[in-house]
Amino acid sequence: MQTKEQTVNEKIEALWEKRPILISGPCSAETEEQLLATAQQLANTGKIDMLRAGIWKPRTKPGMFEGVGAKGLPWLLQAKKLTGLPTAVEVATAKQVQDALTFDVDVLWVGARTTVNPFSVQEIADALRGVDVPVLIKNPVNPDMELWSGAVERIARAGIKKIGLIHRGFSSYGNIEYRNAPMWHLAIDMKLKYAGMPFINDPSHICGKRDTLLDIMQKAIDLDYDGFIIESHIDPDNAWSDAKQQVTPQRLAEMFNSVTWRKEDINSAAFHAALEKLRQQINQLDDELIQILGQRMKIAENIGTYKKENNITILQTNRWNEIMDRAIAKADKAGLSKEFITKYFDAVHMESINRQKKVLDS
Repeated sequence: MQTKEQTVNEKIEALWEKRPILISGPCSAETEEQLLATAQQLANTGKIDMLRAGIWKPRTKPGMFEGVGAKGLPWLLQAKKLTGLPTAVEVATAKQVQDALTFDVDVLWVGARTTVNPFSVQEIADALRGVDVPVLIKNPVNPDMELWSGAVERIARAGIKKIGLIHRGFSSYGNIEYRNAPMWHLAIDMKLKYAGMPFINDPSHICGKRDTLLDIMQKAIDLDYDGFIIESHIDPDNAWSDAKQQVTPQRLAEMFNSVTWRKEDINSAAFHAALEKLRQQINQLDDELIQILGQRMKIAENIGTYKKENNITILQTNRWNEIMDRAIAKADKAGLSKEFITKYFDAVHMESINRQKKVLDS
């Protein structure tokens, strides 16, 4: 006969393999009534796999609502009993880990403000030793992949077998389009590095406002993310925290129906044959690009020799501006964006500088 604990574990086991994983709930558990009503409406949509709720809320400034604290955990447990949905909360200290597990929280996540602090991550890891619970880890607030990887390693060394990643965007100076800039290239690097882990997108914290959620969701689907964690509230405009980025359960269901869900692969010989033919063309072009880049760097080294013999600086600003102006003009005609060509030539330029520096130092 199955025990209740076995049933829950099997449910989490199945959920961990499900794609997409859909996690939703209010940014903050405000009252028992609000949490239960939101949970029930989310469950009624038939779209949600797991209920999330903020119990402890790390805030940027003092005086802001920082969550109801541990008194909200019984509400979350009641919501699980009412809906059958597994639950997830953010934890930042060993005490919060203990409290969450005491009230049968099924999945824990490490928030962005915690991931940035190795001491805090280690405290959580120490509290998790000997515990069989899945842990999701958000990217750090700042774009530092080593901190994110370090958090994964610390949690893994504590014996946690089920670890997932949450991409919630990065704080960046000058960013005005998003609450947290997605910096997709950094997230993709992390996804590739930990290919076996669930990789979940958090459009709520990337956008900071509900009217751009769909665009980010579709982008994440197109990039083969494994699911979403999205904030939902029965009355978003009057939410006690992050009101602008939350949506009603009904609107959330509409959004899930609006996006185009894509698959990583299909069982079609014709598809794979056509794709392989195109990939072989890309391989050939990549080989040619590498050969050309190698030739370019040899020329850069020769230039470095002339600069060394004549005591000339490596960086030549006027020449660099001339190269970029020429490249951007040609890129536009070739259908390549200014942003891409700038990043590409910046990388080429830095390698060229490094090669010339070695010549000057030799």
